[in-house]
Amino acid sequence: MSTNNNNNDGDGDVAMNDSSSGWKRAKLSDDNDDDNNNGVKNSELVIGTHSGTFQADEALGVWLLRQTEVYRNAKVIRTRDLEVLKSSCDIVIDVGGEYDHSALKYDHHQRGYEERFLSDPERCSKLSASGLVYRHYGKEVISAYYPSLPSSLVDLTYNKMYDRFMEAIDAVDTGVEMAPEMAYNGFSTTLSSRVSRLNPRWNEPDDDTTNIDQRFEEASQMCGTDFLSVLTPVVESDLPAREHVQKAVLNRILTDDNTNDSNSSSSSSSNGRIITLSSGGLPWKNHLYDLEQEYNLTEETNTSILFVLYTDQSGMWRVQCVSVKGQAFANRLSLPEHWRGVRDDTLSEVSGIPGCRFCHAAGFIGGNDTYEGALKMAQTAIELASSSSSK
Repeated sequence: MSTNNNNNDGDGDVAMNDSSSGWKRAKLSDDNDDDNNNGVKNSELVIGTHSGTFQADEALGVWLLRQTEVYRNAKVIRTRDLEVLKSSCDIVIDVGGEYDHSALKYDHHQRGYEERFLSDPERCSKLSASGLVYRHYGKEVISAYYPSLPSSLVDLTYNKMYDRFMEAIDAVDTGVEMAPEMAYNGFSTTLSSRVSRLNPRWNEPDDDTTNIDQRFEEASQMCGTDFLSVLTPVVESDLPAREHVQKAVLNRILTDDNTNDSNSSSSSSSNGRIITLSSGGLPWKNHLYDLEQEYNLTEETNTSILFVLYTDQSGMWRVQCVSVKGQAFANRLSLPEHWRGVRDDTLSEVSGIPGCRFCHAAGFIGGNDTYEGALKMAQTAIELASSSSSK
C-alpha cells in the first residue's frame, strides 16, 4: 500500500501521482490572442447585462459565456435600456425580466420564476443568472478546459461543480440564508463579498479611477479564477481518487477475508462494511457517499460502509470511521468508548489487538502498526456494537 499521504481526514485535495491523473487543464487565453485559444477565434457577438452595481452572478455568467466557442472573449454591453439590449446584444443575462433559452435570454427576477438546478425542487436555491448560464453552457465550459474528458465524467464534474461552487453564488444572489441563526456576522471572504467590494463606494469620487465597467471586468475575471480553482482539483484530483474508492467499494467483501484470524467471528458481522484504500491521502468521503447510493448500500440493509483503512506518511495503518452524510462529527459507528484516548501497549491490552498505536479521544480514528491490526480494530468495533445491540 502507498504511504503517500498529506491529509488523513479524508477530505483534503491531495495531488495524485502522474499515473493516477489522466487529465490536465488546457490553457485558454482571456485576451484577443487566437493562437492561445485552442484554435477558437474570438467572437464578434455581444453579451448584454445590466449597468450599475454588479454582483457575482452576472460577473460569473459573463465569464462562463466567454469560455464557450460561440462567445469566446465576446464584448459586453452593460445597460438597462431594453431597446439597446434588444438591438445590440446577441445574448442577455440578469436583466430584461425573461428566461427563454431559445431566445438567449437569461434573467431570474421575474414573478413566478422557480428554476432550480436539474429541476430539483429540493435544492435550497433558485438559479441566478450565472446558474442559468451554467445550466445550458456549463458542460461546454468544462470540456473547453478538459477536451479529453469522457462525457460521463463531464456529467459528473458538472454536478460536482454546481454543488461545490455554483450553488453558493445562486443562494447569495437569490437571498437564501446560510443558517436560520447566524453565529457571527458576515462572510467577507466569500466570492460574492469580494465581487461586491469592487463596486465604487457611495462616497467615492466619480472620476476615471472608478470606471465601473472596468471594475466589472475585474470582477468577472476574479469569478473565473475562483471557478477554475475549484474545477482543477475536481477533475485532476477528485476524479482519479474516485477510481480508487470505487475499486475499494467493489472489493469490500474481500477485505474481511484478508484477516489471518480464522477463529474470529468479527468478519461475519462486519463483512462488506470495511474498505481499504490503495493510496492514502486521497479525498474519499464524497465519492463513498455517491458510490453507496449507486450500489444501493444503505444503513437500513446494514450494507453501508462503516470504516476505511489506509496508511499515513509514516506507514502507520489508520482506521477511520465514516461520518454520517452531511455531518462533520457524527459517525455511523465510532470506535469503542473504552479505547478512546488510550495509546500504544495500553490500548493493545485493553482491546486485545497487537500493534495498536492510538485511538482518538473522540473515537473517529485509530492507528495500528499493521494492516491486519487496523482491520482487526474495525472488525472488533463492529462486533462489539453488534453484540451490544442484540442484548
